[in-house]
Amino acid sequence: MMETLISSQSLPNLPLFLSFFLIIYLIAYFVVFRNWSPIVRPEASSCLISLFHGTPAVFLAASAIIADSNRGFSSPNTGAQNSVLDYSIGYFLTDLLHYIVFYPRDLLFIGHHLATLFVFVTCRYLVLHGAFSILVLLVLAEVTSACQNVWTLATARRGDSKFAAKVYDLLSPPFYAFYSVVRGIAGPYFVYRMGVFFISGEADSVIPRWVWISWMVVVVMAISGSLLWIWNLWVELYRGRRVRLEEKLR
Repeated sequence: MMETLISSQSLPNLPLFLSFFLIIYLIAYFVVFRNWSPIVRPEASSCLISLFHGTPAVFLAASAIIADSNRGFSSPNTGAQNSVLDYSIGYFLTDLLHYIVFYPRDLLFIGHHLATLFVFVTCRYLVLHGAFSILVLLVLAEVTSACQNVWTLATARRGDSKFAAKVYDLLSPPFYAFYSVVRGIAGPYFVYRMGVFFISGEADSVIPRWVWISWMVVVVMAISGSLLWIWNLWVELYRGRRVRLEEKLR
């Protein structure tokens, strides 16, 4: 039965989206950022494909969620929801290749991408339910993407560009605040509600327990890592501004 359901799904979307992100990455690396330092070119190229994924994914996911009148943590995936999952799988596969080629020792990000792909792929191709839950999490994860990518590009160039340094200084506080609210309040609240539903056993007939437990572990670890990351950035920002203030007072 499961094989029949999987084979009945439209498969061409994934190769199409994967090709889309691969082409954008290659254009970014060999054309857009060709004059940038070899040290930051890969990261900048990764940021560009993230820009093409993050904000569009937020609108596509929100649209697919709103269009489904049968919304629920374990509701069947719709065609639109599956397409958004394919879109994100294509992006994460491309970015995973980026890390394997340029940063093979960055096991944290490689592990993050593999875990994220596990969640998307099992939802899309194995259980065929729960896309509502995963897409809401996708919206929460990517709603800060545009700010984060601009901030990342500014961070990469702030040492040799006054404009980048200015963008970094202006963008850091509002970006940190926005990220903190989304990942520190909205995200944990939704994950709590999601966990309560799954623990109740209402989804066990369509989403095996080992699958939703795996999802919860991945999501909780991702949020915990995000909170640790943004906390360290706040600390760094505070220290940097304190040093500047002390230098002015001397």
